[in-house]
Amino acid sequence: MHGEKQWARLCGLIYLVVVATGLFALMYVPGQIVVAGDAAATLANIQAHQALYRAGTAALLLNQIAFLLLPLALYRLLAPVDVPIAKLMVLFALLGIPLTLVSAGERMVILDLINADPQPPADRLSELVALSRLRASNAMLFAWTFWGLWLLPLGYLVFRSGFLPRVLGALLMLGCAGYLANLFGHLLIPGHSASPLASFIRLPATIGEIGICLWLLIVGRSAVTADPHPRPE
Repeated sequence: MHGEKQWARLCGLIYLVVVATGLFALMYVPGQIVVAGDAAATLANIQAHQALYRAGTAALLLNQIAFLLLPLALYRLLAPVDVPIAKLMVLFALLGIPLTLVSAGERMVILDLINADPQPPADRLSELVALSRLRASNAMLFAWTFWGLWLLPLGYLVFRSGFLPRVLGALLMLGCAGYLANLFGHLLIPGHSASPLASFIRLPATIGEIGICLWLLIVGRSAVTADPHPRPE
């Protein structure tokens, strides 16, 4: 049991890296640099704060390394609950990584463009950077599909485990629905992503993921409170 508790805490530590780097790369850095609806101002901010932009790109790459390890670590912890569902969790998580790396690659293209010698004319540079940002944004948008989908089997396994809080499992499953709702809202409803509704819909995933991260890190694996009834492969 001691070894399992330590493994659960290792999962929590990896999850903490995912959460911290994700918040920095996907929320803090864009919040400091991106000016909605103003490509020229955004480009000026990138040029003025290259170190921050590079740090955000590096954080995104670190985030994806950690996110590669996270489902594999969680598989060992949660596979005894339901092996096929645990495999599905790993599959959904890994499928989103290539899309996110495409987005990271476009960020590198932007850095190459603004440091090119000779540099394109200002109007052309602004256009090229805007196109790269659009490609990066679209790749990240479709990565949401798998960021949401992996939460469904993860939440189910947490809910049925008997050694992790059921409320966190329920929030993670709701978080899956929230990711998908925001994805289709973005595709079908202009301005949805910037609306208060989109922020509200993200809450279950945010609370569930931070909650399970902290629970694993601090508590680890608690005593079994119910028979998880593991299924055969």
